[in-house]
Amino acid sequence: MTHRSNRRQFMAATGAVLASPAIMGFSRAYAKNPTLKLGYVSPATGPLAGFAEADSYIVDGIKKVFRGGLMNNGKSWDVEIVVRDSQSNPNRAAEVASQLILEDEVDILLGAATPDTTNPVADQAELNEVPCITTDCPWQPYFFGRGGNPAEGFQHTFHFFWGLEDVIANFLSLWNHDGVAKNVGGLFPNDADGNAWGDAELGFPKPLAGAGFSLTDPGRYQPLTDDFSSYITAFKNAGAEIVTGVMIPPDFGTFWSQSGQQGFKPKIVTIGKALLFPSTVAGLGDRGVGLSSEIWWSPNHPFSSSLTGTSARALADGYTSATGRPWTQPLGFRHALFEVVADVVGRAADMEDPAAIVAAIEGTSMKTIVGTVDWSKGPVKNVSKTPLVAGQWQKSGGALDLVITSNDHAPEIPVGGELALLS
Repeated sequence: MTHRSNRRQFMAATGAVLASPAIMGFSRAYAKNPTLKLGYVSPATGPLAGFAEADSYIVDGIKKVFRGGLMNNGKSWDVEIVVRDSQSNPNRAAEVASQLILEDEVDILLGAATPDTTNPVADQAELNEVPCITTDCPWQPYFFGRGGNPAEGFQHTFHFFWGLEDVIANFLSLWNHDGVAKNVGGLFPNDADGNAWGDAELGFPKPLAGAGFSLTDPGRYQPLTDDFSSYITAFKNAGAEIVTGVMIPPDFGTFWSQSGQQGFKPKIVTIGKALLFPSTVAGLGDRGVGLSSEIWWSPNHPFSSSLTGTSARALADGYTSATGRPWTQPLGFRHALFEVVADVVGRAADMEDPAAIVAAIEGTSMKTIVGTVDWSKGPVKNVSKTPLVAGQWQKSGGALDLVITSNDHAPEIPVGGELALLS
């Protein structure tokens, strides 16, 4: 029995008393609108805080959009958004997700930013039969990392983002460059992302070998390690001219600093997660210029908000104008989470019934500021894929910018320049 069912039974059992005008002090005709409670979990603090840098801007903007309520079956629902910090810790993410469900009694749970947040949040929602939508995590660590069975999927939890097959394809497009040996050094941490990216069957090894690349993988390192010397030596010995992996910003900073000290000079460095954020790359100084990464979303993406009509460019410019900070990739996906919620509310048969909300999520097919979200198309149940491109941090007019240099797998998203080898 769900928390919502418990509330409904309680209200039914006490309805005759509570409905008395003498006790309530006002007529039912003047009763307030029902309230939809949304719980949102992300890493506002800790080593993954870059993923949540734009959260307050997005949530504040969404509250203004939802101020007039969301319509469902001719009735207006007020919207309350309860935000919790996972502190970049999966145990904390599970704890606050449980609190949102059992204490705050949220109707829909939302979560974002790497499997350290999405997975424990979704697991708590699945356990408690609460509708849940997550993003900002490749679908394989989300789905298989939670023990998902493609034949069955999950009952209450849904996710939209790209997959490892997409990031691998985009990285290979970046790396097919004249004058660069096809020798790749891999940096994969001992965490959900690293184990998925480095997995012999589902991760990088097979596709790289199939494309003629040689991967040197010295094994999993512990996050927040302070010594990458053995990895650097292994890459040197293998003649690695390309380095890839999925790292948190502090770990890449340590690796890249030690690479400079030890004379390791790859021609292409393409790292997932760590190089997404302008603040991280700017902190590397001149050694940040020329590094490359996947690009999930940018001001140049040709998509607009279904809620406000705002273009990707306008959303990015609005953020920069309001905060004084450069745009960041999670902006679009945070906004899209609430686009999906609004669409689901508009279509749900009964907002008092979690099963009806789940059915509405499952039936989603819409265009958002990050592209199409449609859970009927797979690649597995509960997952909808969004487009992915890749690019490089380049300087233009003295300013550092993430430039799309490869769009082979999403040609609708325009390129802005060509990849330059690290000097």
